[in-house]
Amino acid sequence: MPQLVLLPGLACDARLWEAQWPVLPAALDPVVSDASTRFDSIEEMAAAVLREHPGPLVLCGASMGGMVAMECMRQAPGRIAGVALLGTSAAPESPQTHQLRSQAIEVFARGPAALRELIELNVMFAFHSAQLPDRALTRRYVDRVVEAGAEQLIRQNRAVMKRPDARAHLGRYKGPVLLVCGEGDALTPPESMREIAALLPQAQLHWLHDCGHMLTMEKPAELNALLGDWLRQFAT
Repeated sequence: MPQLVLLPGLACDARLWEAQWPVLPAALDPVVSDASTRFDSIEEMAAAVLREHPGPLVLCGASMGGMVAMECMRQAPGRIAGVALLGTSAAPESPQTHQLRSQAIEVFARGPAALRELIELNVMFAFHSAQLPDRALTRRYVDRVVEAGAEQLIRQNRAVMKRPDARAHLGRYKGPVLLVCGEGDALTPPESMREIAALLPQAQLHWLHDCGHMLTMEKPAELNALLGDWLRQFAT
């Protein structure tokens, strides 16, 4: 039986998945990887996941975690029993987002106050407008990103900026795939997930309404229903 490995997004940790834990089959021995906090590139992160979790794997990656999952699919396709990708992109960094990340890195380097100010300004891009009035939710997100610290934010943003083009290999994967995206995701817009779906015709593609980029936090019940149902196939 494969092991389920959860791959958090940028500046996130195991808490990203706290609402999902009740629907994760215990038979899959679920674990959250922290490889993204210890390595400097998507390729190195993926290699660490494969090295530290031997045997067949089911991967569930959100945002940057999805990029790591897709790189695992390239490095060891025979070991990947299934993949769930949440709000991510297979394409390399665009010039526009490269410039935005470069500017953000300069701000992060100025210290905690500047970092927090920028993250607070960017909440409107991470969350759907329907969730913005929930100050407890958005404050929890901001606090966690600030807690991750400038060093991690800078390193992970640079890794995402240099990410490989996963579109070159995705079509070779024939295993089960679950794709979930917020219909209002402003950071990895629906077009990114449609592009992945076109390369993986066997994939189940689902949209979460009134949802932005932070799927696990914004729509936990809806995501859990999809993820829990999909994971059951690996636990029998």
